[in-house]
Amino acid sequence: MRICLIASSRFPINQPFAGGLESFTHAVLKELVSRGHSVTLFAAPGSDPDLDVEMIVPEVLRLSEAARLDVSAMPTEWMRQHHAYLDLMLGLAGQTEFDVIHNNSLHHLPLALSSMVRTPIVTTLHTPPTPWLESAVVFRAPTTFFAAVSSATARAWSHAVESTVISNGVDTNLWDAGPGGPACVWTGRMVPEKAPHVAIDAARAAGFQIALAGPVMDEKYFAAEVAPRLGDDARYCGHLDQQRLRSLVGSSAVAVVSSQWEEPYGLVAAEALACGTPVAAFPRGGLVEVVRGDVGALADQLTVEALARAICSAAGRSRMAARKYAVEHHSLDSTVSGYEALYRHAVNAAAGSFAE
Repeated sequence: MRICLIASSRFPINQPFAGGLESFTHAVLKELVSRGHSVTLFAAPGSDPDLDVEMIVPEVLRLSEAARLDVSAMPTEWMRQHHAYLDLMLGLAGQTEFDVIHNNSLHHLPLALSSMVRTPIVTTLHTPPTPWLESAVVFRAPTTFFAAVSSATARAWSHAVESTVISNGVDTNLWDAGPGGPACVWTGRMVPEKAPHVAIDAARAAGFQIALAGPVMDEKYFAAEVAPRLGDDARYCGHLDQQRLRSLVGSSAVAVVSSQWEEPYGLVAAEALACGTPVAAFPRGGLVEVVRGDVGALADQLTVEALARAICSAAGRSRMAARKYAVEHHSLDSTVSGYEALYRHAVNAAAGSFAE
């Protein structure tokens, strides 16, 4: 198929990834190409040049000094993203070179302007409803179809749209079994809703050292809550590429997921399980679907003490069972097969709609 994959106009699809969305986009794209599909990627400058795809890079937004002086102006970064997606959708209007457009971004314009495009659009819901996205749903074209990354996310959106649940998956060949180790690990964006400071407190209460890795997306939060907690038993390893991240996760005893919001899926948990590393997590959103059975432990309360107990419980779980569970239930292969089926459904349904 000829696929246009819409990604972030802000964060490059390249290592080290800004977050799970960028990592997931990269993995799905590579798997689609390996299956013989032709993919054109809309993404931020600096995206992986080794991807075997055609790139659509947003033009640089240039504002005059007079425009910058307008006190009512939106932030420049907001303007950049707005014009990037506006330019993309205007360019796609009337084109027929693609069989399907896969909107894997979090921006509202690909939805709001979908009626301009004579190509079916599959939008992946990567977050719970947000004001911009939910309001854009009203303007969607009838040839727009939705996938949700978990049943929890599908339920959160059910008042607005019907969606097909296609769980995120990980490349279990890349995220392979590791030897384990004595310490805990935490990975992700350094932001309040991910709460790495809670993971530090919980690991310390459970008697474990902990290593943390990920981009510092909120420097004030990091300086106030994370940095003061670092020490001999809690170290920050920086923003790592996948190879170093996989090595860190695979050589850890337990992966701690301390989310303070309803996780749409929980990609870091699936990555850890693929490495054979059991997971201790709060039961937030899609994490309940990822951490099941004997592959980890969910805290029975949303407290540091409960997460510490979950860490101790998860530490006794079988690494072999964790790995096996990830391969059987959270593989990238299964995810991409689900998207291929949804693409075909969208194309067939849209053919009838456009014929009318």
